[in-house]
Amino acid sequence: MKRKFQLIVVPLLLAVAFPRSQSAQIGIDSDLAAEIGKIKAIDHHAHPLRFTNAGEPEDSEYDALTFEEMEPSPLPARFRPDNPEHIVAWRALFGYAHTDATEEHRRDLATAKHKVMQERGESYPVWILDQLGIETMFANRVAMGRGLSPSRFRWVAFDDALIFPLNNEGARRSNPDHRSFYLGETRLLNRYLADSKLKAVPAALKDYLSKVVTSTLERQKASGAIAIKFEAAYLRSLDFADTPEGEATRIYDRYAKGGEPSAAEYKMVQDFLFRFIAREAGRLGLAVHIHCTAGAGSYYSLRTANPLLLEPLFNDPTLRKTNFVLIHGGWPFIKEAAHLMSKPNVYADFSVQNLLLYPRPLSETLRSWLELVPEKILFGTDAMPLISEVNWEETAFLATNTSRQALALALSGMMADGEITRERASVLARMVMRENAIKLYQLHQP
Repeated sequence: MKRKFQLIVVPLLLAVAFPRSQSAQIGIDSDLAAEIGKIKAIDHHAHPLRFTNAGEPEDSEYDALTFEEMEPSPLPARFRPDNPEHIVAWRALFGYAHTDATEEHRRDLATAKHKVMQERGESYPVWILDQLGIETMFANRVAMGRGLSPSRFRWVAFDDALIFPLNNEGARRSNPDHRSFYLGETRLLNRYLADSKLKAVPAALKDYLSKVVTSTLERQKASGAIAIKFEAAYLRSLDFADTPEGEATRIYDRYAKGGEPSAAEYKMVQDFLFRFIAREAGRLGLAVHIHCTAGAGSYYSLRTANPLLLEPLFNDPTLRKTNFVLIHGGWPFIKEAAHLMSKPNVYADFSVQNLLLYPRPLSETLRSWLELVPEKILFGTDAMPLISEVNWEETAFLATNTSRQALALALSGMMADGEITRERASVLARMVMRENAIKLYQLHQP
């Protein structure tokens, strides 16, 4: 039974990604499409779940934010359970025998999925990567876990909590989503404090920097982290001003023992801490990933998540040794992201765009970037759990197929317009799907 899955799945994936009739209709170069379908990808951004046995607590460490506690808001069309693309994933991965998703048939899916998970055991997450043609997946998690083999899953740690060390009650009152978001960040900060053998934040900023911030980053690096992640756009503006250390010290030292700083005062402390963390990350060889796109929930502010707000940060000469990545590529600010990627230490992945968008519109984004900064583009899926039937496996499947098809579309169009040769298209495809990530993170180094 196991061998049957291995023999059948890969051809099915390629057929789904590049159906023959559609390829002819949209002008995809079939040889290029087949080649892209075989590239062993580096998935730059995802939220895989650790392996759990029946009866064990569900994995809650795939994100630092508690999205489950947000007020309800409409799901994007491709995320919804009635999206027929999910059926294709179920059939390919779990041998789902139906062509619809009725309640009765979804029970069959649960049974089939459980069977595969139990057969594979702790190797199940790695097996999923094999079915998708993914060599390495960057796991954005609070901590790694069982089944997430370090040889195939590389850790990206969450560090927003480090920039919110003071009283967060004012921010929690700002909107309903922030009530749970900031509570989660406080819990994570307390975890980092405990790891640093502290019961509370130090009374002086200089001690907080050395005993909490630097020690946490060094501990994450030693534990295998390849980068650190910020979801700050869910919590505040991406405008991180260059606050003098003296000002940050004055405010921090005043409120570390109690009291509530004003929003303006607290922002100055956060701004200073973010830049300090970014410099320390550069010293340690950790890339800084910044969530930069339209976000989940009805209270998310797209205006304060515009990637152009980060331009002063990227222009800071003291931060040029730090590599930054615009996670999700700043969508819908695509042109703005391309401009920022012209900075020597700024990159972008197109994760989540390949879940929100169909291949044609995504190919337009990829082509515009390929024509400007091809060496700065990174493939990522943003694989994540959505609902019980659509978990990280299904979203990884959908994003990977969409990406391969969109990339084939973009490069075929560039070939047809005489912009690149067939040979150059092959090189660019490998750059996007794996080589750019290998170079940026020095993967495969002895």
